[in-house]
Amino acid sequence: MSAARKNKVAHTAGSRPPSIYQWAGLSRASTLVLLVFLGLVLVSGLSVVHTTHENRFAFNELQELKDQANQLKVDWGRLLIEQSTFGIEGRIKQKAIEQLQMQVPELANIVMVSYE
Repeated sequence: MSAARKNKVAHTAGSRPPSIYQWAGLSRASTLVLLVFLGLVLVSGLSVVHTTHENRFAFNELQELKDQANQLKVDWGRLLIEQSTFGIEGRIKQKAIEQLQMQVPELANIVMVSYE
């Protein structure tokens, strides 16, 4: 007689109905192993999804930082060009004469000051 038929006969004979574990087949080792593997596969899949999500955000942040670094390099180059343009001696002399009406003094008007 099969196991299912024995349970049906035992149930009709007035004995206790099978427990939920027996009804679900959890009393067998193979079913428990299958459920454990199923749980591990589920956890593994969710961890892959989570890791992929984190990697995408990290990659986006990396791209933003690279863009910012490129912009800073462009600004630095522009400032270097500006510094070299304004640092030319002739340009400084020209600006002093034109905007500030400054002149080079005569040698007789130069006074040397020394401190002791």
